[in-house]
Amino acid sequence: MELHDENPFKIRSYQSALISLERGDQDIMMLSATELATIQGVGRSMLEAIQQLKETDTFPLLEELLAKTPEGILEVLQIKGLGPKKVKILWEELGITSTHELMEACQSGKVAQIKGFGEKTQTTIIQNLEFTASNSGKWLYAEIVKLMGQLEETFQELAPEADLAIVGDFARKLEIITEAEFLFASDELPAIKSTIKAMDSIEWILLESGPRTLRGKLKGIDLRVSIHFCSKEDFLWKKLSLIASPLHLETLVDEKESVAQKLQKKNYSSEIEFFSINSLQYIPAEMREGFGEVALAKGNKIPELLTEKDLKGILHNHSTYSDGKHSLRQMAEYCRELGYEYLGISDHSKTAFYAGGLEVEKILKQHQEIDALNKEMAPFRIFKGIESDILSDGKLDYEDDVLASFDFIVSSVHSILNMDIQRATTRLITAIENPYTTILGHPTGRLLLRRQGYPIDHKAIIDACATNNVVIEINANPWRLDLDWRWVRYAIDQGVMLSINPDAHEMDGYADMKYGVLVGRKGGLTKEMTLNAMTLNEIGNYFDSRLEQLKVKK
Repeated sequence: MELHDENPFKIRSYQSALISLERGDQDIMMLSATELATIQGVGRSMLEAIQQLKETDTFPLLEELLAKTPEGILEVLQIKGLGPKKVKILWEELGITSTHELMEACQSGKVAQIKGFGEKTQTTIIQNLEFTASNSGKWLYAEIVKLMGQLEETFQELAPEADLAIVGDFARKLEIITEAEFLFASDELPAIKSTIKAMDSIEWILLESGPRTLRGKLKGIDLRVSIHFCSKEDFLWKKLSLIASPLHLETLVDEKESVAQKLQKKNYSSEIEFFSINSLQYIPAEMREGFGEVALAKGNKIPELLTEKDLKGILHNHSTYSDGKHSLRQMAEYCRELGYEYLGISDHSKTAFYAGGLEVEKILKQHQEIDALNKEMAPFRIFKGIESDILSDGKLDYEDDVLASFDFIVSSVHSILNMDIQRATTRLITAIENPYTTILGHPTGRLLLRRQGYPIDHKAIIDACATNNVVIEINANPWRLDLDWRWVRYAIDQGVMLSINPDAHEMDGYADMKYGVLVGRKGGLTKEMTLNAMTLNEIGNYFDSRLEQLKVKK
C-alpha cells in the first residue's frame, strides 16, 4: 500500500489492526465475525478482508496491488535498508524491478546519484544484496527439523529393509543447513536406488550424481539433497565418516593416523567402541567439528553436556507491557506449566520506543503486578528484569536508581549497528563495566541469513565479562543463536557463565530453548556453567548477592 501511495489513513488503519491482532492470544481464523468486531482496529472493511482471507486465502485489495507490482519488486522490498518509499523511487527513476537490476545500477554508480541515496546507501545496498545472494539455498536448522523428519519417514517407508541415517551438517546440528544428507545401507542397492530415483518430490541432478550418491534439489524449496548408498557391512564407518565435518576427519588421533584413517580400519562394532579402541573419550555428534574436540577427548576432558532437563527457569522474555503478545500472567502461568521454577521478565527499556519500551511509571506498575503474582503463584517466582538498551556511548537506559529496582538486567544493543569493530567493542565493554549489567544480551545482534552481526572483538568482550562477573546470553531464538557456539568454550575457559534465553515475545517462544541448548552443547557447555540451570533458591541468592555488593560499593 505504501509502495503504491495508498491513502496514509488507510495504511495506518491496517497497521493498527495488525498490532491488535498480533497481540491477541486467539487464532483469528477461528473467531466469528461478532468476536472479530470487538477487537480494537477491526472495522467493517478490515472484517470483510479477514472473512475473505478465511474463504480464499486472499482478498481483492491485495490482488489489486499485486497485479500492478512487478514480481521482482517484491524481492527488492526484502532487501534490508530499503523501505517502500526508497523502492518506489528506484522503480520510477531507474526502472529497477529486480534485485539483479538493482545490483547493476549500484555497481554503475547510478543509485548514488539519486537524491536521498548517496554513496554510503549505495554501498550498504551492495553489501546487503551480496549477503542475501550468499545465503541462497541455506536454511536455519529449526526451519527444516520437521521437513527432515518427514523425509526420513518417507525414505524408511520406501526402503524398510535398509539401514538409514541422517548425516552431514544436520546430524551435527549446525545452525545453518545447506544440504539434507542421508545414508542408505543395503545389500540390494540397485533396487533401492531405483526406488529413490523415482521420487517425484526431488528434482535429481544426474550430472552431479554418481554410482554411490544421488544429488538433487527438493521441488518447491531451495534445499539440496544428497543420498549416499553403501553395503550393510560398511554402514557404521560410512555413517561416522559422513556425520563428521572434514576438519574433524583430518584431525590426527596419534602421530600416524587421522580420524578418517582410523574409521577406515573398520575394527569396531559400534560408535562407542570406535572411540574406546582409539583411547578417546566419546565425542557427541554435535561436537565433531574439528574444533579441538579430539584433543579434549584424548585428555578425557569432554564434560557432561547441558540438557534441556537441566534448565530450571527461563530468563529474557517479553510481555504486553512492551512488544510481547501475551500478558505477564499468561507468560508466567505457561512457564510454570512447562515445569520451570521461575521466569525472568525483561521487557524493553524506554529508548526502544518502537517496541513499547517502558517508561518509569510503567515499570512501577509492572513491579506491583509481579509482587501480586509472586504471592499468588508461590513457590514459582517471577524475577524483575529489563532488557536495557545499550546506548551509543555504552551507557545503559535509565538512571542508577531505576536500574537498582530490578533483580537483573539484560543489556543489549538494538540500534546504531554500523559501528566499526573498535567502536562497537568499546561500546559493549562500557556496558559490561556498568555494575548493574547482569547479562550481556545477543552480543552481535545478528539475524542468521537476514542480517550480519555488528563486528566485535569476541575475546575482548568475553575477557571483560570475566573481569566484571557478567553472564553472556546464548539467545535461543533460531534466527539469533548468539553467542555463537564457536566462542562458548573460550567463555567457559575464562570462567564466564552463559544463560540460555529464548527472548520469547509469546508463550510459544519458550519452545526455542532447545535450540539454545544445542548451541551450548556444540560449544561444550555444562549445567554448572549455565546461569538458568540454577535452582530457584540458587539464582535468587545469586541476584541478591550482586545487588548487595552494589550497595556495599556505594
